[in-house]
Amino acid sequence: MTLDPSPSPAFGTANLSNCEREQIHLAGSIQPHGALLTLRDGDFAIMQESANAASFLGMAGPLRGLHPRRLGGDLWARIEPHIAQRSIQSIPLALRCAGPGGAPLNALLHRAGSGELVIELERAGPIIDAAAAIERDVDTILSASSLRELCDSCAVMFRDLTGYDRVMVYRFDDEGHGEVFSETRRPELEAFLGNRYPASDIPQIARRLYERNRVRLLVDIDYTPAPLEPRLSPATGDELDMSLCFLRSASPIHIQYLKNMGVAGTLVVSLMVGGRLWGLISCHHYAPRFLHFEMRAVCELLAEVIGTRIAALESFAQGQAELTVRRLEHRMIQSVCREGDWRGALFDSAQSLLLPLNATGAALLFEGKMRTIGEAPGTEQIRELGAWLAHKLTDGVFATSALATEEPAFTPLTGVASGVVAARISNEPDEMLIWFRKERIRTVTWGGIPFKPPSDSDDPSELSPRRSFAQWHQVVEGTSDPWSAADRAAARLIGESVTDVVMQFRALRILIAQDQLDHVLRQVHAADQPIIVASPDGLVLESNRALNNILESAGPIRHLDELPGHFVDSAAVAQRLAALRDTRTPWRGETLLIKASGAAQPVAIRADPVLASHDRVLGYVLLFTDLMERKAADMARERFRHSVMLSQRQLMGRIETSAALTVEALMSRIIDNAQLAALEIADGLDTAGIPETLESVRASVARAAEVLEQISRVANQIESRRAKSKRDAP
Repeated sequence: MTLDPSPSPAFGTANLSNCEREQIHLAGSIQPHGALLTLRDGDFAIMQESANAASFLGMAGPLRGLHPRRLGGDLWARIEPHIAQRSIQSIPLALRCAGPGGAPLNALLHRAGSGELVIELERAGPIIDAAAAIERDVDTILSASSLRELCDSCAVMFRDLTGYDRVMVYRFDDEGHGEVFSETRRPELEAFLGNRYPASDIPQIARRLYERNRVRLLVDIDYTPAPLEPRLSPATGDELDMSLCFLRSASPIHIQYLKNMGVAGTLVVSLMVGGRLWGLISCHHYAPRFLHFEMRAVCELLAEVIGTRIAALESFAQGQAELTVRRLEHRMIQSVCREGDWRGALFDSAQSLLLPLNATGAALLFEGKMRTIGEAPGTEQIRELGAWLAHKLTDGVFATSALATEEPAFTPLTGVASGVVAARISNEPDEMLIWFRKERIRTVTWGGIPFKPPSDSDDPSELSPRRSFAQWHQVVEGTSDPWSAADRAAARLIGESVTDVVMQFRALRILIAQDQLDHVLRQVHAADQPIIVASPDGLVLESNRALNNILESAGPIRHLDELPGHFVDSAAVAQRLAALRDTRTPWRGETLLIKASGAAQPVAIRADPVLASHDRVLGYVLLFTDLMERKAADMARERFRHSVMLSQRQLMGRIETSAALTVEALMSRIIDNAQLAALEIADGLDTAGIPETLESVRASVARAAEVLEQISRVANQIESRRAKSKRDAP
């Protein structure tokens, strides 16, 4: 194939490799069933005329240079009052006038993009009263309750109005491919209903022209074009912009396309919905057919009503989806208030989340956790998919019906997730809702082989998009049913609703957390034990009165860096705090505080990092224990031990030898009991009371020793008397 190096091939010079860019609005010729004139600004003399203009008007010789009033009839009188109207720059103005000899003509007046005043003329038909038919057809349009019903009715309506052999409602999908959505035809004609045609069949330039010029008539594909004379505008030196010309010649490629289908004449009416080209009403005839302006105007009017009705039906479907979403939102809010969470309401049934999008499965990624419903990929697969989707959700919603085509790495998911729609639910890129559709292997019927390599020739008449229009069936795998605009709208609505609920949920968390924080802070502030709560950067967030008391500080410390100055060995304390912050090393130890009097007070310190995860620190908690009482308790225990042992030795020194063994055994038992009591006292009482309690035990032991000494003394005296009595007996 020889590629045309021209970026925008001129009209009639394109081949199939560059027809997308053919300048079809610069046709330079018209269909000969009418005539075209351009007028010069200022004196309104005729600058350009179609080659057939003089014969069409029944005049001899060229018309260039003449003023329109010299053409005869009332053409100039009809158009002169409207020349200054700005509205004719965007839509032609239709007028009925009399040509030379009084023949009725329809004139369409507009200004071209380059400024020329363009007049198109055609034979006028009989005056028709279409009011009754229009009213009946509008009622039919408005009564349609579904898109299928509407399009089927419109196909019948347009065939009745126009008399064409075949009328099709042709709908574009998101990729620009077209489908014959509805059809009515003569019984003997081959059915095209359901056939699909590739987007390349209608180039983008042609689509833009369909948006501007809503009705396009091709009377006879075997016509001989009437060229403009001169071809270039004398005023601008450029081609005439014929975007709004209803007589504009059709591209030779399009003519050959129709010949391949056996079509001789066509009428195409644009269906505009929401400012975009939704589809076409395409009328085919197998013999040349002319349709007067009046009937074409009726068709355009009805097409506008149809487009509005399509918008209404699509909006109704979206409204139903929105109603479903609002009900879902209400349940989520109730769940937040009742259970403290919203996810249960979202996943309580498949109907809640899957039905609005006709999905087969769904997944929620939120705060590092995942929930699924229906048929969904595995956990790790969804996490990988979520990471990929996070970069796709630039406008909040992403949809594809061929995930494996978008990213081959997800080919293993084809069976369960060929189609994916994702909606963001927060500002966090990895928090989203994902819906899935399973693969649907289906057969698509194309009108001809859509991917057949085109053949080119130097003769434009030989250019053929597809030489055969026999149906060609393609088995489509790896895709799901496509997501419609309503599906995407529902996903966006649910995502936005969940976003709102998430914000409410998090706001509720703030209130609960604040209440809990206030309660905890009251407990911390009232605690007797000194405490510091610090942020990861060492800023003191909270401390209590007990800390101020032990530090004897005039005010609360603001940062952990201030703490070492309160200790005798400030360098060691600073080193410990640095290890806590830099390496998250806990600290357990004792050190000495510097009191205001200059004395050193022993304290125990317990410092710990608080970790949210292995790589994120929430902050630090430092607890202080005054060791003055503990030290006093230790000294009291030591004194107690020495005192008890001393009492035992003193007792043993005072008693007589004969009773020593018995008394020593008893005293040991008493001391064992006292020491056991001392251990229990040390474990069970506040350290402040240990010295006093141990002193009472010591006193008790001393008293017991005295009593034991008395008992031993008395026992010895009794024993002495008994021994003496035995000696004195005869």
